[in-house]
Parts: sequence; C-alpha cells; structure tokens
Amino acid sequence: MSDSDSPRVTRLLPDAVHQAVRPGTAVVRLETTHERQGVLDGAWWPRSREIAAELPGLITALTEHLGPITRVGLDAGAWEELPTRMTIDDRVVHIDSSPVGDDTVLITRGGQDLFSLLVVPPHATPDAARAAMTEAVRSGSVTQAEQILVDTGTGHSTPSATELPSAPGE
Repeated sequence: MSDSDSPRVTRLLPDAVHQAVRPGTAVVRLETTHERQGVLDGAWWPRSREIAAELPGLITALTEHLGPITRVGLDAGAWEELPTRMTIDDRVVHIDSSPVGDDTVLITRGGQDLFSLLVVPPHATPDAARAAMTEAVRSGSVTQAEQILVDTGTGHSTPSATELPSAPGE
C-alpha cells in the first residue's frame, strides 16, 4: 500500500459541531488539508473578550488535537487584562502581546509550528459566525481575517463619508 493509498487518520472536529453553534459557544475548526494552504488555519468564536475565561477552553481543545501549545499571540487592545502567561491543564502557556489585530490569534505548538486562527467577535450572530468560520477554513483561501469578518457581517468596516452620521440639525 502506497502512502497515497493509506487512510489518513485525523482528529478534527466534526462538521455537525458547526450546526450547533449558538451565542456563547467557542468553536475551533482547523483546515482539513495536510498541506495547510491558505492564510488561516482555523477559527475561534469566544463568548467574551475576557481572556482568562476564554483561553483555557481553546488551549485544551487545541492540545487534544494538535499536541502541547506553548505560546499564544494576541492583540493586547482586543482583550481584557492580558497576562504574560497562564497555567492551563498543568502546562505554562506564554502569551505574547502582538499587533496581530483583534481578528486573529496566533498559536504556537512546540518550538515553532505556528497556526493562525480567525477570531469571530463575541457579538456575532450564529449565521454570520458560521459563514466566517467556513471561509476561514476553506482550502486555499487567501482572504485575510479582517476581510472575512467584513464580508460575513461579523466585523466592522470603516464607514465611508456617505455612511457617516450627519451632525444634528443637518
């Protein structure tokens, strides 16, 4: 049996998980190709911007599927009270404040294996969150996280001059 004929064993979350997405649910789905083509490797929908409440669940789920997570890169401006490290499941996870934007989280497994996840805003509707997560894991997608959020209605775009509210009395 050649390598191409051998069955691939994956430990990915089933698609049915995404059908049950509702407000207050954190979901991670990694791209299902071994080549890891595309800009993003997955998506995460935290319930809030409180990192101490949200990160342990994400790290536990990722560790189960990827192995030990050593570092997380987050934009400090997007999260409440960002520590420099947390102990999760008896393992120290270092937290780097990176200017990655509030729409992305960087996950490091081992010494240098980096995964980039789209962060769906906590206020997103389930339909918008599902659409954003689907685009984030689409094989070969080159759409940046910020654009995915704008395209699916989960993020915010800078309003154009015609969309800006007028001053009272105008």
